[in-house]
Amino acid sequence: MKPTKRLRELLAGDDILVSPGVYDGYSVRLVEKMGFKTCCTTGAGLANSRLGQEDVGIMGLTDNLDACRVLAGSVSIPVMADADTGYGNPATVWHTTRMFEETGVAGINIEDQVSPKRCGHMAGKDVIDMREMARKIEAACDARRDDDFVILARTDAIALEGLEGAIRRAKLYEKAGADLVFADAIKGEDQIKALVDAVDIPVSVNMGFGIRSRPTTPLIPVKRMAELGVRRVTLPRMLPAAAMKAMETALQIMMDAIPTGEVVDRPDLLSSIEDIWGLMGFNEFRNLEARFNDLDGVEIGEPEAERQAG
Repeated sequence: MKPTKRLRELLAGDDILVSPGVYDGYSVRLVEKMGFKTCCTTGAGLANSRLGQEDVGIMGLTDNLDACRVLAGSVSIPVMADADTGYGNPATVWHTTRMFEETGVAGINIEDQVSPKRCGHMAGKDVIDMREMARKIEAACDARRDDDFVILARTDAIALEGLEGAIRRAKLYEKAGADLVFADAIKGEDQIKALVDAVDIPVSVNMGFGIRSRPTTPLIPVKRMAELGVRRVTLPRMLPAAAMKAMETALQIMMDAIPTGEVVDRPDLLSSIEDIWGLMGFNEFRNLEARFNDLDGVEIGEPEAERQAG
């Protein structure tokens, strides 16, 4: 089954869809290994890990496409991509959509921020005219070759226009053809329920783990989200934040051990090389080697000159 069709089925199913954010081969393969049915790329995670820069619109389309092609090709579960603002005007979004579809992802998010955009939990955001965003959604829907390719409309209007403004935009984006809607930095259960009740398409909510200084959307149990009518919960920051903390811990242990002259081994903090090989499919590669390195099974015909002479 194609990833696009599988994602459609999951969104139409009975269970709420939990989609961790991924940013590299380790994270995407671990999400699949742990039994999650889908995942999404984290724009901030990609910008941070690939460029060493904050998520403020520096990462370009080519960087994003290259990452998505690798991530989608590494697993069998559907991967949705963060396409930022669509990289231009509605006509540009048409081409952007086709390019993302060619990477193998099952759908894309497009947001209504002014370019250059920034991470949704940062101050200083601005949004474009909702009519222009509606045209971007129309262009994305028109561009897709596969009707199951999912178009998610994200609005960052709550910080600027309040809940009423975000709902007004969500309704227009639904009318333009969006399959999913997501209001970034939505503030609590009452606002979530109001958005769910206002639209007839599935609502996605972002859980921002690790945000301490400026909490926006509070952490709400997934079960409660389902009770509110939410169809999809994304966890974009959880895995990169967890990986960063684990690396910092390991590096600090090593730094502390240097003056002691001792070797400190902490297998409780490290995956084994065998774990990494298993996650990356090394056994399958060895099977391929064994299959195609068997030279005895190759039949060699007579050279043409010898065949004619005989």
